[in-house]
Amino acid sequence: MAKRPSGAGEGPEENGQQVKKLKGAEEDAGDQNKRTPKRKIVLLMAYSGKGYHGMQRNLGSSQFKTIEDDLVAALVQSGCIPENHGEDMKKMSFQRCARTDKGVSAAGQIVSLKVRLIDDILEKINNHLPSHIRILGLKRVTGGFNSKNKCDARTYAYMLPTFAFAHKDHDVQEESYRLSRETLGKVNSLLACYKGTHNFHNFTSQKGPRDPSAKRYIMEMYCGEPFVRENIEFAVIKVKGQSFMMHQIRKMIGLVIAVVKGYAPESIIERSWGEEKVDVPKAPGLGLVLERVHFEKYNRRFGNDGLHEPLEWKEEEEKIAVFKEQHIYPTIINTEREEKSMMSWLNTLSIHDFDSTSAEMEANNKNSKNGDLEGSDGCDDDSD
Repeated sequence: MAKRPSGAGEGPEENGQQVKKLKGAEEDAGDQNKRTPKRKIVLLMAYSGKGYHGMQRNLGSSQFKTIEDDLVAALVQSGCIPENHGEDMKKMSFQRCARTDKGVSAAGQIVSLKVRLIDDILEKINNHLPSHIRILGLKRVTGGFNSKNKCDARTYAYMLPTFAFAHKDHDVQEESYRLSRETLGKVNSLLACYKGTHNFHNFTSQKGPRDPSAKRYIMEMYCGEPFVRENIEFAVIKVKGQSFMMHQIRKMIGLVIAVVKGYAPESIIERSWGEEKVDVPKAPGLGLVLERVHFEKYNRRFGNDGLHEPLEWKEEEEKIAVFKEQHIYPTIINTEREEKSMMSWLNTLSIHDFDSTSAEMEANNKNSKNGDLEGSDGCDDDSD
């Protein structure tokens, strides 16, 4: 019997079979995607926070755009997560290591989540992100890993113009100021006072002196060598601690500035750890950067188990440095030049009463709460 030529005399039933086959192939591809196992990973993120209402996504308030809004959209568009996981982030076990607030940047943020490990995953995610948000690294982690709970320390940096340290009575108070070795030494001796465990109830809001959670452990805090950008001298203060409360870093720096400028006595730092209320000024949010997060305990337990890598990012350090030079430092410098946030804030230091009573402090707090709608300063590591 002669073989019928392909396509000759095909009836409607056979055409239907072909359509079914095509549909079946498409469904198989979809099933394959569904069957691609999801794996728990961490992503190393860097971003410039200007123009964003912080890191943490606020479902239902789309007028306040956050870093996570852009990240989740990129994860969906790249095929790493299904769309419904973007709508309900618990489905992908999403957790950020630290919340950063309005305008605050990060050079080493870590998020943990479950994704499909597609080919060229970093390139595909970054293709759907703006240039000021980058995924710089990815590592597999244990199934129960939670980036917030497993993090045992955070390092923040605070970049500020050095005229913030100019003495109010006998230094120039403007951009031509240059930091002397003597003043840098004084700044560092004051910052070193914060090391160890202290009661920081005066450095945050809504915590009393007897609240156990007001006690925090600071591992190191220092100011680096000054450098000049756009004819303004800047310096970077680094602080490493287990965790930080709302406004804590900005107030720690604000109080040191008040002492160095001659508004407050050195004894105020030690007095601030006592039970009495102390008027602690809060330095501007501009300049605060989440520099690095640390997972020493996790690394000791799982980093060399043959299945997982330690959560260290030596290979990514150059990419982190390049990102800071291209996106974080220029934003801080240009915003400071245009908006003069540090200069404006320094002019308010004379209003503070560093010997005020508790009653006066309560009145001041009520006034400042009414005027400060920003919330956290980007280092409220206690929040979800």
